[in-house]
Amino acid sequence: MHGFLQLELVLGTLKRYQIDLKSFVPATMYEFNYVLGNDFFEDVDGPEVKQGNVNVSLSVVHVSSVFELEFHMKGIITVPCDRCLDDMDVPVETENRLVVTFGEAYAETSDEHIIVSKEEGFINIAWYMYEFIALAIPIKHVHEPGGCNEKMASKLNELCVDEVDGDDLFHEMNETNDDIDNDGESFHKQGHRPIDPRWDALRNLMEDN
Repeated sequence: MHGFLQLELVLGTLKRYQIDLKSFVPATMYEFNYVLGNDFFEDVDGPEVKQGNVNVSLSVVHVSSVFELEFHMKGIITVPCDRCLDDMDVPVETENRLVVTFGEAYAETSDEHIIVSKEEGFINIAWYMYEFIALAIPIKHVHEPGGCNEKMASKLNELCVDEVDGDDLFHEMNETNDDIDNDGESFHKQGHRPIDPRWDALRNLMEDN
């Protein structure tokens, strides 16, 4: 978590997501509700999501020296389409859990266990909510057929074709290399294409060395 975000969590607009655990009564459930809009994602400034509208229901239970946080999140986020790179809306829904205990200083001992300073006694859940949403994004996200930016999709297709041609040339050169005999002389097997002259140039360079 970079320094700017840490400062924003404590002093800025993200301070609203700060929960004072020291004030909680043991064996009591506390409930919180949030609506994470574009301002939230702008303030967090994470790499995966820049816009969205996500509803969050959070329950916190204080049991002995442990605080159990249960998140349910559902909404829409805006991410780039994998095919044309234009923005698209993607539905997300996820349930996540955090276990918080008090200690000498802040630490993350696992994906679910957080230690917060006993002296401070609070946790800011903004970054955790963002991470839960980012992890809920489908691996593949593309527009429905016909929804992509045609110009961008066409340009990307051209680049993909060029890349495939380069791969074909690489495999062709490797296949051709298999047709070089033990004496270093090339021959033409039935059903194979003539030896690419670039391999002859490479072989000559190696022989010179």
